[in-house]
Amino acid sequence: MLRFKHGLLGAAALVLAATALTTALTAPAVADTPKDSLVMAWQFDDIVGLDPAEIFELSGAEYSAQVYDRLIHFDVNDVSRIEGEVAESWTVSPDGKTFTFKIRDGITFHSGNPLTAEDVAYSFRRAVKMNKGPAFILGQFGLTPDNVDAMVSATDPRTLVFTTDQTYAPTFVLYCLTADVASVVDSKLLRSKEKDGDFGSAWLRNNSAGSGPFSLRQWKASELLMLDANPKYWRGAPALKRVLIRQIAEPATQRLLLEKGDIDIARNLKPEQFEPLKGNSAVRLVQSPKGTLWYLSLNQKNPVLAKPEVREAMKHLVDYEGMGRTIMNGQGTIHQTFLPKGFLGALDENPYRYDPAKAKELLAKAGLPDGFTVTLDMRNTTPTQDMAQAIQASAAAAGVRIDIIPGDGKQVLTKYRARNHDLMIQQWGADYQDPHTNAETFASNPDNGDNAKSKPLAWRNAWDIPELTKITASAVIESDAAKRAAIYQDLQRRVLAESPFVIMFQQTEVIAERTNVSGMVWGPSFDTNTYWKAVKK
Repeated sequence: MLRFKHGLLGAAALVLAATALTTALTAPAVADTPKDSLVMAWQFDDIVGLDPAEIFELSGAEYSAQVYDRLIHFDVNDVSRIEGEVAESWTVSPDGKTFTFKIRDGITFHSGNPLTAEDVAYSFRRAVKMNKGPAFILGQFGLTPDNVDAMVSATDPRTLVFTTDQTYAPTFVLYCLTADVASVVDSKLLRSKEKDGDFGSAWLRNNSAGSGPFSLRQWKASELLMLDANPKYWRGAPALKRVLIRQIAEPATQRLLLEKGDIDIARNLKPEQFEPLKGNSAVRLVQSPKGTLWYLSLNQKNPVLAKPEVREAMKHLVDYEGMGRTIMNGQGTIHQTFLPKGFLGALDENPYRYDPAKAKELLAKAGLPDGFTVTLDMRNTTPTQDMAQAIQASAAAAGVRIDIIPGDGKQVLTKYRARNHDLMIQQWGADYQDPHTNAETFASNPDNGDNAKSKPLAWRNAWDIPELTKITASAVIESDAAKRAAIYQDLQRRVLAESPFVIMFQQTEVIAERTNVSGMVWGPSFDTNTYWKAVKK
């Protein structure tokens, strides 16, 4: 049983408490978790680091949302409404190229340093100059390490000027600035931690430099994540003094811990566990539709997978309906286009069905009448494991033999980003609420070389598409919303027919909470899941 004393826990006590979760099943239930702490079981082994200029994973983005404020955000209940966060207001120049933000007064970082426009400018410049995975979100506006100092500037402590290289749809620019890469970091603190020109990134991998409702207490990769409340948070101090998140991979273990009261929230349950929990008055199930897609990708560096007929055949070798009724029951709906429902121009068209006979015909046309053998990399989580095994079984009906290679989130992502896979099952979550976020990664690949600066999903799968890349680029400068939506609809149909992506489901996250917990916000993306309003009875 996980036990706490009331009041601030020491670091050693927190570690012992976290370790106790792994043995809680062998101990009798004694008491619930403390009123001033939130204890969560979750698989977050995809976190590579904790620097918002580098975070490009779902779990990492959720962590960042608890620790950092952003320039602006959108209303989680109405994503069409863009609102100020660090910025209290903004204006756009007549030519649409200059955005001027007024920075809110009275915000302080966890260090006690005041947050100013210079911190925002530093944060953007830092992300562009570091040029890690998410930097392209800012770079698509013409920002480079050489010009970013001129294009992003603080003209006074309360004024930030952000300039783009050309005129874009204003909402596209603003939505991009709601992304995790636009998190505001403490420039004075990070400059003091900088070593060999690293912008303080080595220090920030295991520390935090934000102004959000929580600060980082401790992170042990694939083990635990501990956050302390910020009592001086500008929107109001969190009611709970700390959050303890423990890596618990087994769904059955999560359920038992939840039912015993050893944890407050379980995040990785299977559909077969939902029904029994519905009868437990101490637990509630919460469904949170996400703009996150489950997809299977085919690396075009593999000459077999690069054959058009093979790409099409694989789209007929996934049993969408079967998985939807079982593995994804309650956790996702069949969705085969790259724009999730709710986005401008999203199509609800699902033309592919499980058809091994059709797949065999296509493979024969490709010169592969006896099928072929490939590997499939997957993150060792629920429901990914079950999906991989289902695809392995359904593909075998057409002679496609799949060897599954499991790994933790970090291992699988590292391999994927190096283009060293055959098949890969992954989730893709929108970085911001504009359709370009998914179009740019599924339907654009400006440079297919191994050393390309931009590495979207099309690049990761070596899909060289100069024509689609040009079309994708044209959509962001189209000011007419109807015409812009039509461009994205055409792109979705082209990707459906031609791409190495087998998009399968749009996710619905199902969270199991103890009923004495309220106020958790489960938003449309993982970086809009927030804890600071949570309370416990």
